[in-house]
Amino acid sequence: MEFLIVSGLSGAGKSTVMSILEDSGFFCVDNLPPVLIPKFAEVCMAGTGAYERVAMVCDIRGGENFDGLFDALSILDAMKFPYKILFVEADDATILQRYKETRRLHPLMAEAGSLIQAVERERAAMAPVRRRADYVISTSSQPVKKLRGQVLDMFGPGGATGAEMSVTVTSFGFKYGLPLEADMVFDARFLPNPFYVQELKNQTGLDAGVRDFVFACRETGEFMERIQSLLAFLLPHFVEEGKSALVIAVGCTGGRHRSVAITHALTEYIQGLGYAASETHRDMTRA
Repeated sequence: MEFLIVSGLSGAGKSTVMSILEDSGFFCVDNLPPVLIPKFAEVCMAGTGAYERVAMVCDIRGGENFDGLFDALSILDAMKFPYKILFVEADDATILQRYKETRRLHPLMAEAGSLIQAVERERAAMAPVRRRADYVISTSSQPVKKLRGQVLDMFGPGGATGAEMSVTVTSFGFKYGLPLEADMVFDARFLPNPFYVQELKNQTGLDAGVRDFVFACRETGEFMERIQSLLAFLLPHFVEEGKSALVIAVGCTGGRHRSVAITHALTEYIQGLGYAASETHRDMTRA
């Protein structure tokens, strides 16, 4: 059970951090009132398995008086409920620049009168929370992919190994249209077609006979080698860039034979590289 309370300064990047945590498998709740934190902890303790990893934001939007948060933490302590606090901050110049770029209003702008005063007022109000935090992340002048790596190093189940990026390999038939969700598309229509072999026509690329037929072709081996080499190069860069999900599509004419066999083999190869990969076959069962 992981129960993470995320707090920090407005404009410091809490939303980005929560997106990274959500991609990493956390159930995320934004702006939960402090009084409800113990109640939600009780739900998590019920042991249904639905809330094994939880991250919730509690920040200045709940009011400047953080006695409510500290009261909630005291209740969690009395319940012997384990939790951690992550504080996200940035320097004044970075926060001011971000608000100028987004043109959003700071939560304390109306009361403070100016943006700089609002930032200073919030920093002072949040100081007790920062002192209580178990983790502090500064996002000043930090690109998103570096921030992602830092958050995943702290809380990601797979660290920097790539387990945080899921890869789906799907087969399809070009005559039914391209998969709209695909990030990369490979065309296997140049390979010999088992459809024209009578005993293989009604089988699929998951059957041994079709797989043997497809991979007996010399061009198939070279095709696979080139795709594998490309993926071995690209996948680590996708992870570094912060991509959380990748869809690779392999197509043939009907999506029943060649693309299915190649999709199955590619999925096994990607799994062997240490990535969480799964396969789907969109058109395999079409008539």
